[in-house]
Amino acid sequence: MKLNEGFLDSMKEAFARFREGDAAAATDAVQRALRGEAANAASTAREFTDVESTPVHVAERAEPVHRARPRPAKSQPEDCGHFSMRSYANAAGQRNYKLYVPKGYTDEPVPLIVMLHGCTQDADDFAAGTQMNALADSHKCLVVYPIQPQGANPSKCWNWFKRVDQTREKGEPSLIAGITREVMATHRVDRNRVYIAGLSAGGAMAAVMAQNYPDLYAAAGIHSGLAAGCAHDLPSALAAMRGGKRRADARFVEPPRCPLIVFHGDADTTVHYTNAGDLVRAFTEDTSARGQPSSGIAAGRKHTVRRLTSADGVPAELWTIHGAPHAWSGGNPRGSYTDPSGPDASAEMLRFFLAHSRPGGVTDSE
Repeated sequence: MKLNEGFLDSMKEAFARFREGDAAAATDAVQRALRGEAANAASTAREFTDVESTPVHVAERAEPVHRARPRPAKSQPEDCGHFSMRSYANAAGQRNYKLYVPKGYTDEPVPLIVMLHGCTQDADDFAAGTQMNALADSHKCLVVYPIQPQGANPSKCWNWFKRVDQTREKGEPSLIAGITREVMATHRVDRNRVYIAGLSAGGAMAAVMAQNYPDLYAAAGIHSGLAAGCAHDLPSALAAMRGGKRRADARFVEPPRCPLIVFHGDADTTVHYTNAGDLVRAFTEDTSARGQPSSGIAAGRKHTVRRLTSADGVPAELWTIHGAPHAWSGGNPRGSYTDPSGPDASAEMLRFFLAHSRPGGVTDSE
């Protein structure tokens, strides 16, 4: 849907006020713009909205996503192992994280999955919605959930669109990589089977991490996210989210070196579906019989799977969920931003992850 002139004028005013250093006026202009565009609120939503700590708030989302519900008192599948809060700090700052150790873990080397939540979420919410801890029990994996605090972003979004947070060993990438390495140092982790996944802003940050740390992560899963380097500030982030024209940062144009599995609903009005294509742009169709596109129906949602390969032989899968909103496919409604209809993104990501290991060792000092 095309944005009207009033909305665009208000957004231009917001950007101008921000450049002048008047954060309060910028916030007010953005809020006026969104209040005047209720029908389009879902396309800008609360995702990816902070630039230099300028908050943006919107009305109720138009998409049929599910909000978090209170947990029942009885034990849930993700509570069978040990889920504990920890903290990590380096020169870029400090982040809490929750680590899930599966039931039956006996200190043998196991895979590690790093899960990056979306805006407004936290570790408990994301774990409940994705059910990744329950899968970790079945497959004997450690799962770590870095937590983005409100102090770093008013909507608790990972700052995937800021230049300092798109660079190896700088900003938030250094914190996420540091958390990953800390878990590897304190637990018996199979160093060649470390993976990263995320939803929305977390998916966009997972793409940044996969591009910057192919020596650390053996594969990445990106759900409803965006490609690394597609934005460098709020205006370019909003343009990218809407599927508009943008220019990628030259630092991120290099061919992908990390296997990718991408999920995206083609009815997503928060992050346009074209972003899924951008994530796999450097991949081409696998022409083998095994690589032919496939389609199916799961829990009422039709989906299409394309199997792709880069020029260097790096594999990728693109799952298009037809009619799906901005939500984790096959997720549990006890978590926010979940769509119980459709294929189980968590199970498919884990299947893809465990099929790929990274050759060679990992250098912790890198």
